[in-house]
Amino acid sequence: MYAEDKILIGCNENENVFLLPKLANRHGLIAGATGTGKTVTLKVMAESFSDLGVPVFLADMKGDISGLAKVGSDNDFITNNRQKYGLDEKGFNFKAYPVEFWDLFGEKGLPVRVSLSEMGPVLLSKILNLSEAQAGVLNIVFKVADEKGLLIIDLKDLKSMINYVVENKDQFEGEYGAIAPKSANTILRSLITLEDQGGNVFFGQPALDLNDFMQLDDNGKGVINILDAQKLSLSPEIYSTFLLWMLSNLYQNLPEVGDMDKPKFVFFFDEAHLLFDDMSPEFGKKIEQIVRLIRSKGVGLYFISQSPADIPDDILAQLGNRVQHALHAYTPKDQKAVKVAAETFRANADFDTAEVISNLGIGEALVSVLDEKGTPTVVEKVNIVPPQSHIGAIEDSLRSDLINVSVFKSKYGEAVDPLSAYEMLLEKIDSNPNIESEVPTVDKEIIEEAITQEAEVAPAAEAPQEASQEAPAQPQGSVLGDILGTVLTGGQPAGGKSTKKTAQQKALEKAASQAMNTAAREVTKGLMRGIFGQMK
Repeated sequence: MYAEDKILIGCNENENVFLLPKLANRHGLIAGATGTGKTVTLKVMAESFSDLGVPVFLADMKGDISGLAKVGSDNDFITNNRQKYGLDEKGFNFKAYPVEFWDLFGEKGLPVRVSLSEMGPVLLSKILNLSEAQAGVLNIVFKVADEKGLLIIDLKDLKSMINYVVENKDQFEGEYGAIAPKSANTILRSLITLEDQGGNVFFGQPALDLNDFMQLDDNGKGVINILDAQKLSLSPEIYSTFLLWMLSNLYQNLPEVGDMDKPKFVFFFDEAHLLFDDMSPEFGKKIEQIVRLIRSKGVGLYFISQSPADIPDDILAQLGNRVQHALHAYTPKDQKAVKVAAETFRANADFDTAEVISNLGIGEALVSVLDEKGTPTVVEKVNIVPPQSHIGAIEDSLRSDLINVSVFKSKYGEAVDPLSAYEMLLEKIDSNPNIESEVPTVDKEIIEEAITQEAEVAPAAEAPQEASQEAPAQPQGSVLGDILGTVLTGGQPAGGKSTKKTAQQKALEKAASQAMNTAAREVTKGLMRGIFGQMK
């Protein structure tokens, strides 16, 4: 809870352990066996950051994090702690918190979408578990798409691009190297599996704008963004890769802010071991670089896992604020994990850290945070303070109501299918392998020239007689508007009625289509890719 301008994590008979807001971007770890209280600690910290005016992102693996949206209630355990540690005098008060629910599948939250061009080939290769040779082919596909100005929005775009590159491999192999059709076929088969896992819903538009995660409510509280991960946890590659995409985009797009009084944003990684399972050394170095540098952009990262041993040493060394719940030493492997956990703390002369870790009760934890000088404090055994919001999951009706009143529902509620690689290749816009448009910009002069040229070659007899006699002449701007509406709605004019097209309308439609194709290519003009190959 937020008290005395600090974050109160836990208490014992002699100490109140506070996390200092100005050092909260030095990252942290919440560890412990299943059922020992990690979720409560996560909720308490998320509530505290929200009260502090810091937006939060976290994943809800079991559905019980959703209780943040509902006012809490008393029970014997909470009452005992409130009285024992004087929490009411410190400002403890049952309340609900501002939340936004998100879901990669669009079922229990607002849909979360990312375009494949934005994600890039490196992270996509991780999702698909591609070999080095297959990842090389995928890189070539994205490189060709970038060079040709073809946006890869969804899976059908990617399939079209793979087929296009393979069919024209003689053109590209001299510049990019061998393109093995066998590897391409393997990628295509992997995409079928990805579709079955929900990739056809996740990859698309409108794409998530991470700035929408960094909101305050009308009272200045940080909004807590909850990603429903109950279904997503069954696809660990998609889950971990999405979190990596978020992390790398925050790192690349946020400005440097230096030391701040509090973080700009706090990011909790639940089931953190999924990020590092089967991780290549190259991936590990990139993650380590991001964790080391992102704190200067005001972002605090908190990893949640069963044991500190799940986190690579180079990353673990950067996690200054630590909460350790019980670990059970039933096997030699478990005993080693307990020893590793104990060694991560600054020892307390009053007890044996390893022994205490094995005997902590539910809701108890060992805590060490950074002091004013940035030095880890001596570890303390504490009772974690209770959350002020509801413990457990909320009703589906309440979740639905909160989703329906979200300010982002109109932005993300419905998927759109913009002009991208699939449509451009399907329409033979690349009939010349160079695909590049001869027209750098599309403006009034181009449209007028297209109209003039079409009128010159179209025989006068082709103009529909009835239309010339009955339909009033339209201003050019009105005709253009109708044609743009026709193109955007797949062949129907804005009014919804199919009409015969005059030579002028055909010319305008052709020019409008060319305008949108050029605009799509302009999006990727000068494209750069970031640390994980995602679009910058």
